[in-house]
Amino acid sequence: MELLHTILATIVTLGVLVTIHEWGHFYVARRCGVKVLRFSVGFGKAIYTWKDRQGTEYAIASIPLGGYVKMLDEREGDVPEEQLSQAFNRKPVIQRIAIVAAGPLVNLIFAVFAYWFMFAYGVSTVAPVVGGVKIESPAERAGLQNDVEILAVDGFATLSWDEVNLRLASRIGETGDINLLVKPLESTLSHPVHISVSNWHVNVESESPVTALGLDPWRPSIPAEIGQVVDGGRALQAGLLVGDIVEEIDGRPVNDWYGFVQVVRDSPERAIQLTILRSENLQNIVLVPALKIDDEGREYGYIGAGVQPVSWPDDLRRTIEYGFFDAFGRAVDKTGQMMVLTLDSIWKMIEGVISVKNLSGPITIAKVAGASAESGLESYISFLAYLSISLGILNLLPIPVLDGGHLLYYAVELVTGKPVSESIQLLGLKIGMAMLLSLMFVALFNDFMRL
Repeated sequence: MELLHTILATIVTLGVLVTIHEWGHFYVARRCGVKVLRFSVGFGKAIYTWKDRQGTEYAIASIPLGGYVKMLDEREGDVPEEQLSQAFNRKPVIQRIAIVAAGPLVNLIFAVFAYWFMFAYGVSTVAPVVGGVKIESPAERAGLQNDVEILAVDGFATLSWDEVNLRLASRIGETGDINLLVKPLESTLSHPVHISVSNWHVNVESESPVTALGLDPWRPSIPAEIGQVVDGGRALQAGLLVGDIVEEIDGRPVNDWYGFVQVVRDSPERAIQLTILRSENLQNIVLVPALKIDDEGREYGYIGAGVQPVSWPDDLRRTIEYGFFDAFGRAVDKTGQMMVLTLDSIWKMIEGVISVKNLSGPITIAKVAGASAESGLESYISFLAYLSISLGILNLLPIPVLDGGHLLYYAVELVTGKPVSESIQLLGLKIGMAMLLSLMFVALFNDFMRL
């Protein structure tokens, strides 16, 4: 059932974004008088097709990993004399630029509208309050304390941990001071904290910028109470039930859920003695966590159990909600911020500051799509907006095969007054295909390693 949910979420996600992207090309092509022969969502064999009054064939194809708009073009076949004026290649270079750029730009515009809806509807989050500072971390050396709220990073207001992470992510690879404005929970006075970093590297696979600085977000105290057990897991095999509270492990008291999880992770295939509270009675259970291995080859224990949810204090929960017009301005700002972060990440990946291990392919996208859809409308729309921005930015990169590559050729034609020669375009096509295939290979390899 979970697999079916993930597949459906992926198809819907890619279907929406591909349709929006190709509609951008389609709409501007029609406005420029270009005859559109086919509008396809997906590749491969068509599952369903229909035609409109202007003769355009619309298709839903079997492989939902992309799409295309096929236009009348003399370079792709003979064009009747009476239809030459409708051929793409006969249009002025400015119109061709507009048609090619429309797809990625519509993706970016869609992200603005998605964020606009989100901010007008209201975003549920928790205050970015520091719950712990790791010893010998950059934050600890700067004197940052527990139980303070981060009000701003480098002068930008931060209302959630998501915003703190995004602002910190832009500083990866840099040297200098990261400037925080913080306020103790029991005070109304704020003060600055300057955290010094040098060639700051973050392993984005295993940590966030927040944890890389040595910060642990504040969490409510969570008792070691079993909230769910997985069929076939070691927890169920050992006899653990929903509602059991773990009081001791090997005779030592368990303070909270995190302490219980840590012992489990440190004990793969090793028997541990649990003392649990069930229906006001203490019982002893022997539990043997299963052995698992993470992406970096490290072993850890796993039992297939989940925590019983707890409520956050009302004063740390917040709903970020803006008026209709203010929400639009916030959406434009958020889209711009994500665009800059995406471009910055690509550049830092080229420089080697960020590992290529962070490239993700369709498997990771599918997993995140399924998880975000499961988390609710707000989470899913946020993911959809970010993926739309990524699709738009990547397509604008000046790589032959992508929209950005075509725009590069047309820009040269606009300046020189003559089109780029076919031999150069063919060479560019080969280079672009090699680059794309290499990136796809790395992304798929990373996907399978994450599995």
